[in-house]
Amino acid sequence: MSRTNKKFPTHIVVFLAPAVVIYTVFMIYPLVDSLRLSLFTTNAEGQEVFAGIQNYRTLFTNDLWAPRLWGAIRNNFVFFAIHMLVQNPLGLFLATLLSSQFIRGRAIYRTLIFTPTVLSVTLIGFIWRLILSPLWGISGDFLEIFGIKNQPWLGQASTALPILSLVSVWQWVGVPMMLFTAALISIPDEIIEAARVDGATAWSVFWRIKFPLILPTVGIVSVLTFVGNFNAFDLIYTTQTALAGPDFSTDILGTLFYRAFFGFQLQLGSPTMGAAVAGVMFMIILLGVLLYFFGWQRRMLRVEY
Repeated sequence: MSRTNKKFPTHIVVFLAPAVVIYTVFMIYPLVDSLRLSLFTTNAEGQEVFAGIQNYRTLFTNDLWAPRLWGAIRNNFVFFAIHMLVQNPLGLFLATLLSSQFIRGRAIYRTLIFTPTVLSVTLIGFIWRLILSPLWGISGDFLEIFGIKNQPWLGQASTALPILSLVSVWQWVGVPMMLFTAALISIPDEIIEAARVDGATAWSVFWRIKFPLILPTVGIVSVLTFVGNFNAFDLIYTTQTALAGPDFSTDILGTLFYRAFFGFQLQLGSPTMGAAVAGVMFMIILLGVLLYFFGWQRRMLRVEY
């Protein structure tokens, strides 16, 4: 029997090559070079000298760096927890509500909710600073209706991070809403109708049929939220500057990286220490993604098979 010689699919290479080149140049190379730079330090002559893990040891043990690093990690997890507990359930609720055939103007509502995600973060930060200002903001009059006293929400260490987290939720809730909507509308109507014929209530249909079927999407939204939150920087920077005040209460890994790499005010920048902070960010994100793939994803595969 003669074997059929299949031609190499050169068209696939042609189509993939531009994306691979762009991803390598703008993503893989900067990441690898940043990890390489984190293993070096700069001597008095300005030359790079191999230092091994000394930069990481300084980050975790030095009296000046360690409090800032651990504080940024803690704040980042708080930032992520608020998004997981508020943004994603709210996105699921809106997706469930707006996927109902009994709601008129569903497309309009989806568009309005999704619109903040395409706005400039600088604009978002400026608008919310005006809204939350205790002097000329409109939040005070609105909150007094509910008996809440007006106060400098972004000027207090106890409220600045939760408020900015909720502002971020307001901006990005449209993303999980659209992902959940796509998952919900892909469920066959026959399954829903069969459950209703058997006497299932709307609540039972959601928790016993719809929610189990969209669990893979829940996992994807969760890991995207984790990665996005630990890469966050722009909202904190535009509202609180790189110092992430007051008293570093809104400091996250993104703002710590900026101060370490570029410097800010009296703090001198150090590319090698900044690269070490970036290395810590990469390891945290990598551990979170691996936990998703080897924990949640494998569990979903076992359920399917």
